[in-house]
Amino acid sequence: MKITTVIVDDEPLARKFLREMLVNDPEVEIVAECGSGYEALRVVKKLKPDLLFLDIQMPELDGFAVLQALEWDHVPLVIFVTAYDQYAMRAFEVHALDYLLKPFDDHKFDRAMNRAKAQIRGRETRSAAEGMVGLLKELNDRSSYIERIPIKSSDRIILLKTEKIDWIESDDNYVKIHCGKSSHQIRETISNLERQLNPAKFLRIHRSTIVNIELIESFQPMYHGEYRVILNNGAQLTLSRRYRDKVRQALGML
Repeated sequence: MKITTVIVDDEPLARKFLREMLVNDPEVEIVAECGSGYEALRVVKKLKPDLLFLDIQMPELDGFAVLQALEWDHVPLVIFVTAYDQYAMRAFEVHALDYLLKPFDDHKFDRAMNRAKAQIRGRETRSAAEGMVGLLKELNDRSSYIERIPIKSSDRIILLKTEKIDWIESDDNYVKIHCGKSSHQIRETISNLERQLNPAKFLRIHRSTIVNIELIESFQPMYHGEYRVILNNGAQLTLSRRYRDKVRQALGML
């Protein structure tokens, strides 16, 4: 069987270069090309490829965030593509994973590809799996995204897990965080809170609204290019025209 492969890079020329390097390899089948991290996340979850060429520096959702959002037991073998990320270089060296430093030549590409083939064909499967799990654990340990938000009440401070958040709305310099039937108000701007939340899990759909992606049930067209966003708990929010392209990229729809 051929090695199913996905190419991920936000630069069209970079994708074209990788495609040309792979297209004549009889052992490889390119099953998809992705121009963003959000698209890559959807494609990898759906197709479960054997091999992933993954760019690190991408807007909105970078290569590391893509990996962190995947289930560990469904992560393909990854050849990272990077221009200058020094942390990535150190991580790859520690965990014995492959990477290509842009610009790379045929020799470096062939070396990485041959090693990937050996790992996929089973001769180094255990080593590859251990290396990937090690990198994912290190990424999770160093994640800059918050997992808990302190909520002050009259007599205590509640540490609210971000995974329990349904959606967030802004009110000047405050935000109201909705969790099921309860809500909490904290002094924070929605833009600053957006930067702290994992973009693979939370999506800005309006200047005053952030939503938990996993809870979106459907979209209904409205006037002037806006959409009504319906959550699985019945909440109805508005997707503005300003954020429509971002949502389209993240969810592959609209």
